[in-house]
Amino acid sequence: MNYTEFRQEMKAFPNFSVREIEKHFPEFDSRRLVEWQKKGYIQKLRNRYYCFSDQEVDEPFLYYTANELYHPSYVSLESALSRYGFIPEGVFQITSCTTLKTNSFNTPIGNFTYRHLKPSLFFGYQLEEWNDHRYAMAEPEKTLIDYLYLHPEIKEADDIEALRWNALEINNRISIEKLNRYEAYINSPALSNRLSTLKTYLDVAT
Repeated sequence: MNYTEFRQEMKAFPNFSVREIEKHFPEFDSRRLVEWQKKGYIQKLRNRYYCFSDQEVDEPFLYYTANELYHPSYVSLESALSRYGFIPEGVFQITSCTTLKTNSFNTPIGNFTYRHLKPSLFFGYQLEEWNDHRYAMAEPEKTLIDYLYLHPEIKEADDIEALRWNALEINNRISIEKLNRYEAYINSPALSNRLSTLKTYLDVAT
């Protein structure tokens, strides 16, 4: 098998694992991957995961890749805060939540960080369409909850204010009813205290 045949068969995949390759080419010789990396045809993202070197690297591709590199996971935290306009600046890595252990991967296309959540908190995300594929992104309400849950140092209004969150944009995008429903389901006094602080900050700031 040559590279042209491989490219034709795998071009529908934004990135691909060795397992995916072997589904299409059962007799695949993995030495070809080393050869094609040296020739600049493909890039290694992490062990056994690759993408084509000419793949356009935009935000949807990075979100999709984040899901694929460490599964199950969904994009959240700083990446989702930026996506929804809740923070003023862009971010330089893709942040996700996962039921697996906390981890990170530095790749040629960007850095990917994953924070562990217990399985009962792995909800509140939506599947977004991109080029006949889908990636999981935290809902606006769950984005806030994930961040507050994973940052116990946030205790007072000043701590929220220091984050420079866009209160107007948050109020415009979130459903307080959904936020309260998720809070009740999680049933964590510590999280409820932080959410109470956030709600007070949102009321005062808008």
